[in-house]
Amino acid sequence: MTPPGLPNAMERPHFIGIGGAGMSGIAKILAQRGAKVAGSDARDSETAQALRAHGATVHIGHAAAHLAADSTCVVVSSAIRSDNPELARAAELGIPVVHRSDALAGLMDGLRPIAVAGTHGKTTTTSMLAVSLSALGLDPSYAIGGDLDAPGSNAHHGEGDIFVAEADESDRSFHKYTPQVAIILNAELDHHANYASMEEIYESFETFVAKVVPGGTLVVAHGQAGAAEIAARVAGNEGLRVVTYGEEEAADVRITKITPRGLTSEVTVVIDGRMLTFTVSVPGRHYAHNAVAALAAGVALGIPAHNLASALGKYTGVKRRLQLKGEAAGVQVIDSYAHHPTEMSADLEAIRGAAGDSRILVVFQPHLFSRTQELGKEMGQALALADAALVLDIYPAREDPIPGITSEIIIASARAAGADVTAEHEKDAVADVIAGMAKPGDLVLTMGAGDVTDLGPQILARLSN
Repeated sequence: MTPPGLPNAMERPHFIGIGGAGMSGIAKILAQRGAKVAGSDARDSETAQALRAHGATVHIGHAAAHLAADSTCVVVSSAIRSDNPELARAAELGIPVVHRSDALAGLMDGLRPIAVAGTHGKTTTTSMLAVSLSALGLDPSYAIGGDLDAPGSNAHHGEGDIFVAEADESDRSFHKYTPQVAIILNAELDHHANYASMEEIYESFETFVAKVVPGGTLVVAHGQAGAAEIAARVAGNEGLRVVTYGEEEAADVRITKITPRGLTSEVTVVIDGRMLTFTVSVPGRHYAHNAVAALAAGVALGIPAHNLASALGKYTGVKRRLQLKGEAAGVQVIDSYAHHPTEMSADLEAIRGAAGDSRILVVFQPHLFSRTQELGKEMGQALALADAALVLDIYPAREDPIPGITSEIIIASARAAGADVTAEHEKDAVADVIAGMAKPGDLVLTMGAGDVTDLGPQILARLSN
């Protein structure tokens, strides 16, 4: 097939915050399709350098002068504040402003999209599909919220007719997509600035499912309460095929066995009456479930199950999802993006299963004041799964502080659950503290969605000395 060209008004787009995970992927695909891409970001990065290699102009810092007068549109995410000088300049020049989700929706036009949604696991599942479909020679386009193996590897413009996209529910932007296959991995209360209740979450996911094209498929977790509730609500949608997956007897795609093998798992499923066993190259039950969701979605597009199961073994992880950063002095350092209590517990359980008798030491950085306010106690309870933990100050990201909301909420809850937890207010001190705690055979897990990921190399360097 002939891949689609550029969406309307995307010939010379300007991205505010072009280095972000979601924004950089769209910018890369547009550049690969022939657009003259430009943008700005708060700081230089390997992602920015990768975009420049694709011909994009990337300015560092935000200034009105960075926006070219001949830009055909300005692309923003929900994280961009209304007082951004480039946004103000766009208004002066009459340049249309496009939300990131609209730009991504435009890139999917004319293709067969798979949209991966859920409170947790979107990046992993999207990555599994991108890697396995590529391994089968189908050359899909994809946009992922994390890098596969190198900066800028979060997106690709393929020659095939499949587009795999991470569908973000945080700001309801996933309502813009019209997938042929939708995946819902789970649904839990999160993104408290945008959702006040589980009922609002359910309604938002129902709107997402309603956008599946007639004759399309919803792949949904059978055993997760939130996902099962959504499946029940949309069961009567005309023209929608619902496929459930899970370990329950009633699941359409049934997981019969998950066997841990160090930092990998062997998964056995029954799909369309046939038993398949394949390897998932990351540890833990939740990653096995992600792989089965990917398998069910690919089969819904007509890909033979045995081919896809074999190709899923090619997936070796995505940056920040239980990514081994290295080993020094007999201590392994692993990085985890987990920042919601469910994710934290799942990753710690996965590492515990792979660690055997080794100790697990966690460096946790809470993400967002609003999330800590709502889920801080649960975060502390999750940390009780570690042998010891350091808890950093809250990473604010896009938020302003909330009076009275600090990491102490998490620390108090963790100690109440019997955890060995210490507050650490100085990020620069972490490497020394961990080096003093760690013994040969220990596993150190840096955990959180902020800049805690930068500490892995520092800890390894300190251990080496």
